[in-house]
Amino acid sequence: MAAVIANLAPIQPFVLRYRGHWFAAFFFLVLAAGAMLAVPLAFRSLIDAGFSAVDLNGRFLILLGLALTLGVATGLRFYWMAWLGERITADLRKAVFAHVLSQPPAFFETLKTGGLLSRLTADTSLVQTLVGTSISMALRSSLLLLGALTMMVVTSPKLALSLIGLLVVVVLPLWATGRRVRRLSRDSQDRLADSAARAGERLGAMPLVQAYQRESFEAQAYADEVDRALAAALRRNRLRSSLTALAIVLSFSVIVFTLWMGAQSVVGGRTSTGELAQFVFYAALVAGSMGALSEVFGDLQRAAGAAERLGELLPNPGLDRQALMERPQAPVDKPLTRVELGNAPVENPTVHEVRQAQLPAHASTQTPVLAFLSDVHFAYPSSPNHPVLRGVDLEVRAGETVALVGPSGAGKSTVFQLLLGLYACNQGRVGLGSHDAYREARVCRARMAWVPQEPVLFSGTAFDNIRYGLLNASDEAVIAAANMAHADDFIRALPQGYQSELGERGVRLSGGQRQRLALARAIVRNPDLLLLDEATSALDAESEALVQDTLDRWLPGRSSLVIAHRLATVRKAHRIVVMDDGKVVETGTHESLLAQNGLYARLARLQFQA
Repeated sequence: MAAVIANLAPIQPFVLRYRGHWFAAFFFLVLAAGAMLAVPLAFRSLIDAGFSAVDLNGRFLILLGLALTLGVATGLRFYWMAWLGERITADLRKAVFAHVLSQPPAFFETLKTGGLLSRLTADTSLVQTLVGTSISMALRSSLLLLGALTMMVVTSPKLALSLIGLLVVVVLPLWATGRRVRRLSRDSQDRLADSAARAGERLGAMPLVQAYQRESFEAQAYADEVDRALAAALRRNRLRSSLTALAIVLSFSVIVFTLWMGAQSVVGGRTSTGELAQFVFYAALVAGSMGALSEVFGDLQRAAGAAERLGELLPNPGLDRQALMERPQAPVDKPLTRVELGNAPVENPTVHEVRQAQLPAHASTQTPVLAFLSDVHFAYPSSPNHPVLRGVDLEVRAGETVALVGPSGAGKSTVFQLLLGLYACNQGRVGLGSHDAYREARVCRARMAWVPQEPVLFSGTAFDNIRYGLLNASDEAVIAAANMAHADDFIRALPQGYQSELGERGVRLSGGQRQRLALARAIVRNPDLLLLDEATSALDAESEALVQDTLDRWLPGRSSLVIAHRLATVRKAHRIVVMDDGKVVETGTHESLLAQNGLYARLARLQFQA
């Protein structure tokens, strides 16, 4: 039992949040239990007095009053317990989802979306059943059990003590088997989460499944997952059913034996008929309460497993994903200067000297640095022995466009991940102005916009998806951003224009249309630093030329960092940084890099000759 209570600890703060409502529910629960316990006393009085006309009406009025009290109190108890179940479940779902959103990317490397959704739905539903129904039934049955046993002792101490002793001998071993029910409940919930995870993953990739004609394969694989979940659930149900049946049979057997002893006492003249009737009523309450508690105990075991799983996704002040959230302290030992960007000042540390030949024509060593990486070493948490960046130095100065080029796997996208504060570097510094990109991620992200290579859209309208970049953007600002990204024409051609639903992940749009919407989302944000990761890769030649023209007109005066494999798109960059094997191997303009005849020149010859 202690283990079950320990597993329920994660939901304790949510339960204790509504003490007033618990008090109301408990008050009506006690009132209903008191009315139920008073019924046998009224019947004893009626039986011992006989059915004479004296006080007959009054005695039946007392029974009627007890029935009304029982009904009203039970209804109010049910309302408040159901309210608590719904409210606590809603709070749990919000807390789990909010905490999951705050986790670093390393957390999601092992988490399956379907498994998370299973916890948000199935596991929280089990907690709702526990709070809204099972706890109420458990408290009610416990009060009736204790009250009935007490009244049985008052009525006939000898019979009551015999009954209690036999019940203890019978029930305790049954309760001890509850640990196995809890283990089977956790196993059943895990198998259900696995099936949900597989379904969610495959449904999110239906074009691939259908392209490779894997419908039958996936249907069978999901059926196997469901069968495993079913087998685990059936094992749990078999044990729980056997436990419940055995508890009821043994409990009633003990009560029948005790009542036989009571009947012998009535025959011998040692007990009145009314006392035996009263004892029978209380014995029936004890039996019913024991049966209800045995069923509730099964629900409690399942809810304990669910609470344990939810606890893994709730904030833990002691741990709080320490292994995933560890934030190395980078020394701040650089002089600070100050630069105004937009409406907000940014303090800028000068991280290292840059050769004059590498600066754009409009810049100098006095031009403040906006974003930087200084001697950065990094390996992803899932592969700590495989470094991705090895001593990278990089600067983006105010108003400068810097292009990152190089072969796949060189570490270009990882640079974006670090600037966005999604990971902490293992060594070195990454920041925006004076702000650490990881420790002050919210401050830095507020001044950046990111257009990924594979743009992500949400179910909703075109307005909703563009406004995701700036939630309080006006309709006029959204339309202006769409015009800048050359998305206005195809949006207006949709059935409801900007109010058209785009479908889950923007499935109703082409890849190029999704990319232009993602670019509009970044433009409406009006960032100090724009991060473009192959932002025109899905566009046709005409659309790419239009978007490139947009960027040429929109970027001047703004800072941008661009990843590109097609070198023709970055020829106008102020500075091109060439990366290979996690290192910066060349830096310069398009012409200077061609003259160096290094990696960039080799890549350029391959592309331009093709």
